[in-house]
Amino acid sequence: MKPLQSVAMGLLVVGLTARFGEYDGLPDPLGWVLVLVGVARFPADLERRTVLLGLAALAGLVAVPLWVPAVAEALEDVDASLAWALTLPQLGFVGLLCHVLAARATAAADLPAARRLRLAVTLTAVVAALPVLVLGAGVEALATAAAALAVLTLLFVIWQLFACSGRAWAGAPSTAGRSGQSPAADLSGP
Repeated sequence: MKPLQSVAMGLLVVGLTARFGEYDGLPDPLGWVLVLVGVARFPADLERRTVLLGLAALAGLVAVPLWVPAVAEALEDVDASLAWALTLPQLGFVGLLCHVLAARATAAADLPAARRLRLAVTLTAVVAALPVLVLGAGVEALATAAAALAVLTLLFVIWQLFACSGRAWAGAPSTAGRSGQSPAADLSGP
């Protein structure tokens, strides 16, 4: 699996919910492990790689207690703004990853991908800021729109990560030196 595919699959696990009783059968910490594996497999020269690893690890650690339904419910009952604050490592990771990838796409002259990734950065920033209006300023009319935008933004990011996963600038293994033929295809012998 290519590094960006692992990150995209991890974020997909984070975004999906499969309820088994009260528990999510697709635990977010598992998704963050996939994200960490993908980021660790990026080239060492990836800008801000260490920060990305740190944010992914932090988001994964935050997700561990939140997987327990009683903890998540108690958190929502205590203060919705605290629940929002706990999503900031995830949003920071997504925004920074898209920013770094947009810069790499620009450097590789893949301008359509760079534009879509910059759009993902902007959407992620809006998703991070909207709860300030909803919770802080009491603009409850934006609550549903904010939640819908958060889901749509995550889906857009996952789509972009899968779409870019085969590109060299995104950390895909180089295919230089390959003939385009699978190793098992040539059975003609020496």
